[in-house]
Amino acid sequence: MRRDTPRCWAVLVAVMALSVAEDFPWTKNNPGSFYYGTFPAGFLWGVGSSAYQTEGAWDKDGKGPSIWDAFTHSKGKVLRNETGDSACDGYYRVKDDIQLLKELKVNHYLLSISWPRIMPTGIKAEQLNEKGIQFYNDTINSLLENNITPIVSLYHWDLPQALQEKYGGWQNISMMNYFNDYANLCFEKFGDRVKHWITFSNPWAVAEKGYETGEHAPGLKLGGCGAYKAAHHIIKTHAKVWHSYNTTWRREQRGMVGISLTSAWGEPVDPHSQTDRDAAERYIQFHLGWFANPIYRGDYPEVMKNYVGRKSAQQGLGTSRLPTFSVQEKTYIKGTSDFLGIGHFTTRYVLQKSFPFLQVSSYHTDPDLAELVDPNWPAPGPKWLYSVPWGFRRLLNFIKTQYGNPLIYVTENGVSETMQCSQLCDEWRIQYLKGYINEILKALNDGVNVKGYTAWSLLDKFEWNKGFSERFGLYHIDFKNKNKPRHPKASVDYYKKIISANGFPNPREVESWHRKAMDTCSATHQHLAADSLITHMEMVTEIVLPTVFTLCILISIVLLIFYLRNHS
Repeated sequence: MRRDTPRCWAVLVAVMALSVAEDFPWTKNNPGSFYYGTFPAGFLWGVGSSAYQTEGAWDKDGKGPSIWDAFTHSKGKVLRNETGDSACDGYYRVKDDIQLLKELKVNHYLLSISWPRIMPTGIKAEQLNEKGIQFYNDTINSLLENNITPIVSLYHWDLPQALQEKYGGWQNISMMNYFNDYANLCFEKFGDRVKHWITFSNPWAVAEKGYETGEHAPGLKLGGCGAYKAAHHIIKTHAKVWHSYNTTWRREQRGMVGISLTSAWGEPVDPHSQTDRDAAERYIQFHLGWFANPIYRGDYPEVMKNYVGRKSAQQGLGTSRLPTFSVQEKTYIKGTSDFLGIGHFTTRYVLQKSFPFLQVSSYHTDPDLAELVDPNWPAPGPKWLYSVPWGFRRLLNFIKTQYGNPLIYVTENGVSETMQCSQLCDEWRIQYLKGYINEILKALNDGVNVKGYTAWSLLDKFEWNKGFSERFGLYHIDFKNKNKPRHPKASVDYYKKIISANGFPNPREVESWHRKAMDTCSATHQHLAADSLITHMEMVTEIVLPTVFTLCILISIVLLIFYLRNHS
């Protein structure tokens, strides 16, 4: 999932040009030594993916179009105009991919349900797709038969296109009832076996990238208002679904309903500066707090209300661009999460930056801050994703303090690469997983209530507006091969060892994991290279040879006609 962690919207180029590690004490990346130890018994280890990114079969077996189908079919929206029409062919490869999960020895698999696959227009009263319902029934059953717990997200960004066209999608409060109908259908059909439900995966990206910048489907640029409005409706919809489950299904099914929020950590440039500390606080509140604060504390963060309200007044608006909850809504929303899913990928340094008065409002200028990165931070893939493990522990402790130490499942954490050639020896991913998982272990010792970890992701897959250019998978997929074979990267072997040991038992053993993983990947890489050569030869056989044969026949016919004319 390019895991759409907030982009660096205001990097100060001049400051970055001067930013050398020894020049600033805040660039020293040594938050503490590696901690050897194990996780509590019963800690859950898993891996995840999402429907649109992996399933493919975009118009098969009665599935309706989603906003991502419409978005990717419009030229110029996605890098190289790639689409998720076939993606990883996951719709047809469920058993194969469950075998990969068995190889990993994971406890759980986080997947999402495609709303338009089971409800083509998004409206229950209009049409249900039994083949889509059967597909998810079969997938859930197969997981359970292999002792893998399904954690199911109801929404990973693929809104039915019909709802976008008719009502404007998440800009319209009517989505609340349509989504609640869809969620209740899922509880009815799958809730006897699914005990962990996520209402929305990374709603920050849905609101900001879908309705503010237009980088994601539905591609609307409603600057300054669209993201806030979409988020407002999503939060109220989440609460309605939680209450539906609580009232109708909980006693019988005994499951849990939560939400998955993705946020980077914001660290003050100067920890001794109150101004920078306040800016870093705003960074977190405008990302994580935007959704978590209403759910855990009953309303938007005060700093969000103050800053957006003041900026709105400066623009001459009669009311704030940030919507308000009524007293009844605050009570209704507060406490509507049995667990908090956390997606986390990277960290930013943050400092105060006052933006001049702008007639054109923007979510990105509302918090009056700028982001910086340490140029020494590893960035193996896209430039938005720097490996900064120590930020994870700080984020988890922030959640503990701010929201009453809720039950946490890490729902997305991983790193991508951008190499287009086959790259199986992903040492940078090993180092990333080792560092970030170790920070969770430290956070547990701090008293943070983390119960599970989900590596992102199982497979290389379609990465939204970046197409197939970014690869988050533990398993490599050759998308140019019609069979889309899966090949394990070195990180598969390493993650398996972490799972088997339930942590990091001792330095000697952990070091041996790294060595063995790299040795294994070297052998696999040679095998993959041979496979690529075979695939190339097959292509030659299937395409080039028939073409040459056809040309030979045509030439022979021409020569024969020429010969006959000369001898007639």
